[in-house]
Amino acid sequence: MAGAALLAPRVQAAEAREIEWDDLIPPGTPYGQIVGPGQIDEVNDIWLPQFDDNALQLNQALDGQRIRMPGFVVPLEFDASSTTVFLLVPYMGACIHVPPPPPNQLVLVTTDTGWQADTMWEAVWVSGILRTQMGSTEIAETGYALHADRIERYEDL
Repeated sequence: MAGAALLAPRVQAAEAREIEWDDLIPPGTPYGQIVGPGQIDEVNDIWLPQFDDNALQLNQALDGQRIRMPGFVVPLEFDASSTTVFLLVPYMGACIHVPPPPPNQLVLVTTDTGWQADTMWEAVWVSGILRTQMGSTEIAETGYALHADRIERYEDL
């Protein structure tokens, strides 16, 4: 019987590598040179930041990696109870109350099951495969995309 157990296929989910926001910036790219000036779009009441080339530098070593990272949810597509597309941002209010961070500090997250938030803009842990993929939303340019297979409230951990 023990031999049969050895022959049985094993399916194990790859363990997620826990990363921080600094990990999204390639080694040697100083963050201080990413933040740039901008101007106000008075018609739409939004800040239009101007970033230097460092803001577009993505950490290619993370492409295709299964990661787990903390951040705050900024819903983009939602109904009365959940969001299926959101920005994961490094600090509360990013992209809503203050100018957006540079593209290499924003992750566009999609999920099949939706995130049922008690309050919007809450802190979460998100796990899934990270892609270095430039994108654009109505509120910010993004440098990373992630299809979340797990989302957890930050305070539950």
